[in-house]
Amino acid sequence: MRVLRPLLAALLALIAFPVAAQIVSNPHARVELQAGPQTGDSRTAVILVTPEEGWHTYWKNPGAAGVESTAEWTLPSGGSAGGIVYPTPSRFVVSRIMNYVFEQPAALLVNITGLPETGAQPVEVTFDYLVCDDSICVPENAQFSVDLNDVAIGERQLAEYRSALPATPDWPASFSVDQDQIRFAVEVPRAEDVTDAYFFPAVDGAIDYNAPQAATRDGARLIVETTAGFNPDLAEIPGVLKLTYGQESVGSEIILTPGDVPAAGIPLAAEDKPAGAPTSGATPVLLAFGLALLGGLFLNVMPCVFPILSLKALSLAKGGASPKAAREEATFYSAGVVLTVLLLGGALLALRAGGASIGWAFQLQDPRVVTFLLLLVTAIALNLAGLFELPSLSFSGDGRAAAGGRSGAFWTGALAAVVATPCTGPFMGAALGAALIMTAPAAMMIFLGLGLGLALPFLLIGFVPALRDRLPRPGPWMERMRRLLSLPMFATALALAWVLGQQSGVDGLIIGLSGAVLIGLALWWLGNARRTPAPMGAVLASLAVILLVPADRTEAVTETASGRLLASSPYSPERLAELRAEQTPAFLYFTADWCITCKVNEKGALSEASVHKAFDDAGIVTLMGDWTRADPVITEFLTQYGRAGVPLYVYFAPGEDAQILPQLLSADMLTALAKDDGGAA
Repeated sequence: MRVLRPLLAALLALIAFPVAAQIVSNPHARVELQAGPQTGDSRTAVILVTPEEGWHTYWKNPGAAGVESTAEWTLPSGGSAGGIVYPTPSRFVVSRIMNYVFEQPAALLVNITGLPETGAQPVEVTFDYLVCDDSICVPENAQFSVDLNDVAIGERQLAEYRSALPATPDWPASFSVDQDQIRFAVEVPRAEDVTDAYFFPAVDGAIDYNAPQAATRDGARLIVETTAGFNPDLAEIPGVLKLTYGQESVGSEIILTPGDVPAAGIPLAAEDKPAGAPTSGATPVLLAFGLALLGGLFLNVMPCVFPILSLKALSLAKGGASPKAAREEATFYSAGVVLTVLLLGGALLALRAGGASIGWAFQLQDPRVVTFLLLLVTAIALNLAGLFELPSLSFSGDGRAAAGGRSGAFWTGALAAVVATPCTGPFMGAALGAALIMTAPAAMMIFLGLGLGLALPFLLIGFVPALRDRLPRPGPWMERMRRLLSLPMFATALALAWVLGQQSGVDGLIIGLSGAVLIGLALWWLGNARRTPAPMGAVLASLAVILLVPADRTEAVTETASGRLLASSPYSPERLAELRAEQTPAFLYFTADWCITCKVNEKGALSEASVHKAFDDAGIVTLMGDWTRADPVITEFLTQYGRAGVPLYVYFAPGEDAQILPQLLSADMLTALAKDDGGAA
């Protein structure tokens, strides 16, 4: 009898409390109904969904595919059930289709009000949901008929479920739409510690779910850029912003409203950044400053800068300038270089902060600026060739600048900086790319390094007597040297004319060449006239042709990239994604008609027959991005891989991370890619 009493008590307990929870086990998911503690006439019901391993269920907005779960309630008289409140979802991509899902157990909460405060609380619920793996989807159903008192859980367990819900902070959040791009700005705490950010819209049509989201930081604000959906013109866009801080992810409900959104800022320091792309703290300012200094130094050997530097150096030798005068000229020349580079860098940062997708040498993407440079370089070339002489110009090497022409030295330095912008080379790409992901003061330090590097040779000549003493002695040869140095300037003018034709077509090219002829005649007249007002007016009038240059190309481009170089097709993120998904090796090169380094590589390594054959044999697909005119899609790619401008060469071996190649290519380097997947040369 003593033995039977405990067994009888246990049996009675089971009869009085038949279950601690209601569970329905379906083929691919288990569904459990629970209820939190009662507060007055309210309590929170919990539908706990645990998918089978490898399967998932869906968030309230399932993304590009899927179905939201539904719950139909039958409640006691006066009872009312709210909508399902979901935890923060995860992303699931299959066949490049983005879904918002739960691959782990997900507690869906429903607030029920109007319940009896005492006694039984019978409810019935029909829960319908879709469960999928990476190949098929199966609709499943769970039905419950239970007294909520019998499936009660404690406050602690309910609090654990609630901790998975997105927070509800009052963060300022705005969005703007520009053609097919939509951009979000959200002010968040600890923005500098965020390593990844993704926005899950709660309404359909706001974004293209399958498009990537690029997240950057501007101070305390996160900027998210992606492709707009079929209905981006919404009064507001509610959703969940999921932030990752190291190993921890936190979701927050936000409501985006139309407003101003700043340009992309500093890329987040995510662990899955492309190989070779710098992170927000990976490139120290001093290292980037040193690279910029070396890059600026390299620019002095470019054909448009070297004649100016050479003649300024020879002017010191010919004029017999005193040490003080030499230092003054070097100082003012350097000031012109550095200030011009800083102005260009500051303009670049300001325009990017205003929403423009631009990079280094952005001004050369405007054909009117190219026309101005064409006229300027033509004038310099004609001066060096001896067509005219103007006292205000110091290119003739007569020493006037050393004798008191501080303004001449300053503007010569400014000119050297302006004509150097189409060029890039070793060290510059990484340095300028780092500048665009740093704070504005740090970025200006990088531009300062570039300017100092460009000014350094003449600065050393001016301040180091031993270097001046090694300059050749003055003589008739200097005049012949001057004539010879006009040749690279004429070549530069021809290159600018070709760029203008590429940008604005034949009409723009004819206008530019007409302006070059007019300014040559006007300067010849000015240099030989005794009275200058009329000739000076002719010079100014010739500059007016800049206003006539078409801002856009007037006829279709007939020459394709495949006709010039490697057989290639235009770059697009979608095409690259296809090649990556198909495990096809891909070579990307980004170029511009005004980029001298680009043209050197295109006429050299990229045109070698051995490279063409190696790529064909290996099945390497080439994609080309033309940045001659501003293209935000290409700018986004350049920024992603830590570059402020072109050239950029990237190789994707099947299943491997991106391999960034040097800015100066060789045929051996490229053929090595075809011999070994991901192999570097």
